[in-house]
Formats: sequence, structure tokens, C-alpha cells
Amino acid sequence: MNDLLGLADLSAREITELLDLSQELAGILERPIKKVPTLRGTAVATLFFEPSTRTRTSFELAAKYLSADTVNLSPQGSSLEKGETLWDTARTVAAMGVDALVVRHRTAGVPERLAALLPVPVINAGDGAHEHPTQGLLDLLTVRQHFGRIAGLKVAVVGDLAHSRVARSDLWGFTALGAEVRLVGPRLFWPADWEELGVPVTEDLEAGIRGCQVVQVLRLQRERQAAGLIPDAQEYFARWGLTPQRLARLAPEAVVLHPGPMNRGVEIASPLADGPASLVARQVTNGVAVRMAVLYRLLGGRAR
Repeated sequence: MNDLLGLADLSAREITELLDLSQELAGILERPIKKVPTLRGTAVATLFFEPSTRTRTSFELAAKYLSADTVNLSPQGSSLEKGETLWDTARTVAAMGVDALVVRHRTAGVPERLAALLPVPVINAGDGAHEHPTQGLLDLLTVRQHFGRIAGLKVAVVGDLAHSRVARSDLWGFTALGAEVRLVGPRLFWPADWEELGVPVTEDLEAGIRGCQVVQVLRLQRERQAAGLIPDAQEYFARWGLTPQRLARLAPEAVVLHPGPMNRGVEIASPLADGPASLVARQVTNGVAVRMAVLYRLLGGRAR
């Protein structure tokens, strides 16, 4: 693996190896001093063109816990504001000697293009509505920790399917490891290529989550939607929002995931987000472990 651009590009074996490595490195987070010298002397640059709390911070922490140096770049205050192209900015950063570039961009395909241009590994931290591979990996790790397996589980991905990069990474990742995936959401928010995805897609929330062990609730991504697609958040919550009552009736054994940030009272009720079925906090912790594993793998880390 030279870059991490999407889970669709990885085999089941490669995904499993990354999960195993993530689990091993997760132990570092439980130490009083969260620091190992594994990537000492390397530098990781993050370039984010969209807002981020969890992904950006966890990549930076992952690098620091492995003793790599980090530099955070954003369009504001950079030469991009002076008209420099993204491609020239990325080449400039690579020429300064960084060892990996973590990129988030609103346009699908940007990380792949950068990977073709640059001599250093590129990690996709989310590109448009395409993929978010490290989110998919941390979701897999969280579910595997809870159930001890992925194969044979029924997984419902619920919400804004068309605009969510998480939906695609989860679809590819869970399917590759033997889970049965269902996509659930308003017809307006079905992916344009839904017939080619090879999994059931439904507007019926009750039918979609019934009997599932895992329910991934997606954020309603208004920033990517055409105006007026969802005119009333209360109506959306009434039809597709997940509540403790709905979960208990339709999937009483299920755990709930959410990639964040959560719109409480829109796609998920607060009592459910904070309740015993929620694995959201564990997802956040696992995000650091997964990103440590990806950096370790791409930068040639050796155990110490």
C-alpha cells in the first residue's frame, strides 16, 4: 500500500491487517505517556479544504504519538489565497521534505490526483461525497471490538446517502469483511449509482433497520445539498431520525454509530446518542488508533 485513497481499493486481507495493527497500537493510548519513537524523524503535513475537528485533530495526535513532526496547512493564509494552484502548493510542501500528506477536499478525486503527482504517500481524509477511508476503518474496528467479528452482521447505513463519503467507505469496508449492508434514506438522497452498488436501498426506515446489529446514522449534509431538498428538519426527524424507542422496537440488540458531528434532533435523538447503545465515543478514540496504523504502514514504521 503506497497511499490510502479509499477502501474500495483494498482487499479484505489489507483491511484486516490495518484493523489488527490499529488494535495493537491502541494500547499506546492507554499509557501514562502516549509516545513511542516509531516515526521519529518523519514529518506529516495535513492540508484541509473543509472544516474538521475529529479527523484533523486525530491525524495530528496520531503522528505525535508516533513521534512524527506535523505541519497543518489551510487555504487561509497560504499562497492559495494569492492564486497558487493546489497542485503547486502540494508540490511545494513535498519539496520541503514532508514524508506524507493528509488531504481533505470538497471535490472527489483530489487525493487520487495528488497521489499521482507527488513522490510521497497521500492519505485521503475525505474527498467530496466519494470516500473517507479512515472513518470506514475506525467504524470497522469499533464494531469488531464490540462483536468480535464483522462477518455475518447486518449493518444499516441510514440518512443522507448521496452526499456522504462515510456511506461509501462503510459500504465497501463492511461488505469486504462479510457483513450484510443495507442503505436507508429518503429517495432524494439515494446515490445516483445506487443500482450498481449491489446492496438493498430503501426509503422504509423500519424495514431497513429491523434485525440489524449495527446502525450507522449519517449526518444531514446541508452544505452539499441543493437548496430546499429537506425543507423541514422536524419532518426529517419524524420519518428518518433514530430514537431509543425506534431502535428498541426494530433492532433491540443493535449498537449505534455516528461519524460526527451530530445534528441532535435531526438525524438522532440525544438520549440515543448518549445512551448505552451508542459507540460514538469509542469511534472517536479508535480514530486515533486507526490513523496511527495508517501512518505506521505508509511510513515504514518498525516496532520499538
